[in-house]
Amino acid sequence: MRITRSLFIPAFIPACVILACAFSATSALAGAGQSKYGASVKAVKPAALANAKTYVWMPSQPAFDKNVDALIVAAVDRELGARGFTKLPSGPSDVVLTYASLTRTDVDVKKAPKAGAAREFAVGTLVVDVRDPANRQSLFRVRMDTPIEKDPAALEGTINAAVAGMFEKYPPRTKR
Repeated sequence: MRITRSLFIPAFIPACVILACAFSATSALAGAGQSKYGASVKAVKPAALANAKTYVWMPSQPAFDKNVDALIVAAVDRELGARGFTKLPSGPSDVVLTYASLTRTDVDVKKAPKAGAAREFAVGTLVVDVRDPANRQSLFRVRMDTPIEKDPAALEGTINAAVAGMFEKYPPRTKR
């Protein structure tokens, strides 16, 4: 079978472009030096947040476990209260809030496997999004990835610490 140039080149070039893009993306991620766990801010608009004083929760994707949902909402309410915000039960507000959470399993590949020792551990991801109520544009979006304990008694402390760490990234109010 003879491969003609007209059939080979059109298929070969896109394949090379895809591989080059995949290699570049992988190299960029590997060289970024980002920590695997911790808080990261995705959107900050301090000017839009400067005069915000009230908030209301918007329906979102709550945690599957209702107790965990209540812990997350309480921790976020506490952090916003400490920053001078007032929670409204419903109606118009300066900002609206949503959150999403998930749990994944990470594997420590550097840890030597030992009898009875688990290389797998649970990691919780929490994203809190503070939005403009008029256009739903993100004003402050923060994400926290942190190892979590499966023990419900330890989970409250982990959630409180994670949310506190997230809101350390919240922009300070400017004094006029």
